Amino acid sequence: MTVTKTVTIPADHRLTIDVPPEVPEGDVVLTFTPAEPREPTLADMRGERIIGLAKGQIWTADDFDAPLEDFKDYM
Repeated sequence: MTVTKTVTIPADHRLTIDVPPEVPEGDVVLTFTPAEPREPTLADMRGERIIGLAKGQIWTADDFDAPLEDFKDYM
């Protein structure tokens, strides 16, 4: 039986691993293989603020403050 689980190695290099219940009790061999580098996701950055993360995705229309035609009778 082979079970693959991706974990993040913390700075102190100590791991606590929850073993799936289908793995029988007894001796196992752990093999550590570095994962391929990837871009961090928002889930990876919990609590961290990254300046410029949404740059170019948010904009305001040039006529944002212009009166709306629908409310012309009320002005």
